[in-house]
Amino acid sequence: MTRETVRVPLSDRSYDIHIGGGLIDEAGALLKPHLKRPHVFVVTDENVFVTQGERLRSSLEAAGIGAAFITLPPGEATKSFSQLEKLTGRLLDLGVERDDVVIAFGGGVIGDLTGFASSVLRRGCRFAQIPTTLLAQVDSAVGGKTAINVPQGKNLIGAFHQPDLVIADITTLDTLPPRELRAGYAEVVKYGLISDAEFFHWLEDNGPALLKGDSAARVYAVKKSCDAKAAIVGADEREKGKRALLNLGHTFGHAFEAYFGYSEKLLHGEGVALGMALAFDYSAREGLCPAEAAARVKAHLKAAGLPAEIGDLKTSPSADVIAKYMMQDKKVEQGKLTLILAKGIGESFIAKDADLSRVTAFLKEKTGE
Repeated sequence: MTRETVRVPLSDRSYDIHIGGGLIDEAGALLKPHLKRPHVFVVTDENVFVTQGERLRSSLEAAGIGAAFITLPPGEATKSFSQLEKLTGRLLDLGVERDDVVIAFGGGVIGDLTGFASSVLRRGCRFAQIPTTLLAQVDSAVGGKTAINVPQGKNLIGAFHQPDLVIADITTLDTLPPRELRAGYAEVVKYGLISDAEFFHWLEDNGPALLKGDSAARVYAVKKSCDAKAAIVGADEREKGKRALLNLGHTFGHAFEAYFGYSEKLLHGEGVALGMALAFDYSAREGLCPAEAAARVKAHLKAAGLPAEIGDLKTSPSADVIAKYMMQDKKVEQGKLTLILAKGIGESFIAKDADLSRVTAFLKEKTGE
């Protein structure tokens, strides 16, 4: 199987993303050069531990690396203050040192929580990402954004904290529930919609094979996504400018996630899919984007089994409630809403000072109010 490496260019904090099959079995060898002592702390969730835990433990043992495993409940609700307190306390009890490497072994929830815990433990421990979901491999494990959720909104408490390396083993995707895989696919589509129309066209042709298990398609899509994110992060690590483009669909999507209480009722990737469709629809409504482009985006998302209309949800909040949650978005500046909109497929842009009344009117059309 093809192996790929993508470099995230951050001067003396640059790091590699290793992409391919069977990499968990080589994780010990890949991690060893980064360790000050032959011991790591692995944070994972119950599902990943059952399906992949022994693979990682064996790999670490083969490299002469001891490991303490900490297992947390699966699901978005784990990205909370209570779990952060439990995790940091457990790591301190286990004797974590500042130069130790804490490994986030799981999906985006584990990566975000573990990265944030590492950022504050002893004022900053080192950590590595071994993402096991498509969403984490193409997005959340790359770039150093770490956070937890609060009732007011998603990812509102966090820090920028870059990993030492990322190991993306695509064989872990074989054990994902189909719904989780589809949710991660939304983040893959995002990279085509932001600035790479050719990649979106490739996904229209190859997305079905990727979702069905084609390993070559998966490696290619993960590499293309990581290439795109690495370039943006290298140019704007702390989201002062173009990195905000990576939030295409997120301002709308996070509002629905907050409404559903970050529960299984709406997975993060499903929220992103719906949010991207709404961003394109709103762009078309404002005369910024051809209606045909918005229709094409929605058709592709629907074909992948993702929500692309508010009506695709079993229940939905009112337009005013959605707008209220949108105003908790991290990109709000001086009380003004910032949206990522589009001039077409592969032509997204940052729209500052979005008119909340026009957004709310658009949402009322979409909810049928």
